[in-house]
Amino acid sequence: MAEQRVVIVTGGGTGIGAACVRLLREAGHQVVVSGRRPEPLRRLAEETGALAHPSDVGDPDAAVGLVDAALTSFGRLDGLVLNAGIGRSGAVGDLSLKDWEDVMRTNVTGPLLLLRAAIPHLLKTRGTVVAVASVSALRNGASNAAYATSKAAMLQLCRSLAVDYGRQGLRANIVCPGWVRTEMADRRMTRFAAEAGLGDSGTEAAYEEATRPLPLGRPGEPREVAEAISWLLSPAASYVNGAVLTVDGGATALDPGTLAFDFRIEPRGDEER
Repeated sequence: MAEQRVVIVTGGGTGIGAACVRLLREAGHQVVVSGRRPEPLRRLAEETGALAHPSDVGDPDAAVGLVDAALTSFGRLDGLVLNAGIGRSGAVGDLSLKDWEDVMRTNVTGPLLLLRAAIPHLLKTRGTVVAVASVSALRNGASNAAYATSKAAMLQLCRSLAVDYGRQGLRANIVCPGWVRTEMADRRMTRFAAEAGLGDSGTEAAYEEATRPLPLGRPGEPREVAEAISWLLSPAASYVNGAVLTVDGGATALDPGTLAFDFRIEPRGDEER
């Protein structure tokens, strides 16, 4: 077995975070899993043997407490997966200041606080950080101002780590998932299904329609993103630093201006289904 590592995963109760916890535990690593909701963390800890530590890392004291929990239980810290995130829809002129501040606090300030608490310990182990951003950090969509801005900021925050601490052995990389079946994506697809009148097929039909133009033509699964994160955390990626890895089914490789020439695209509407 590879050398055992100690990794903190934030936003780990469900979705990509939970998939990371399962994969890391299967490989024999120690994991401290954090999130705001205690119950999903408790279930995941019972399933995997990870250490559950409910916390809101947007609170400076909670960020320090999460790092201390890893050190107290396992004596070191080798990796950090910055996965906690929220979204609020709205164009620049419509978005409420509260929604903007909530998104920035969770998606940008929270990672900053946790990194400040973790960096001294990651430097001791020549550790690794992986930030879970989004294709929204690279491409934008309608009414997505706060989320896209926050994910672009997270990307550059993590690249700053790579530049500032690389000579001390700390690596930092970013994954940018596209549509992946998570609780957050499910909620968005449920709204899309209702707005588009997709009927009884609902969320599944929304995923199908949203991902039909992609080169792979389907949404991703949390485990597929977790595999990329696990590789970036591992010694196999020892010369990968400051990288941005899209895990998006080819979405960012596609020129949207060519979609009109793809005659497989079907108009939306019940009469076409």
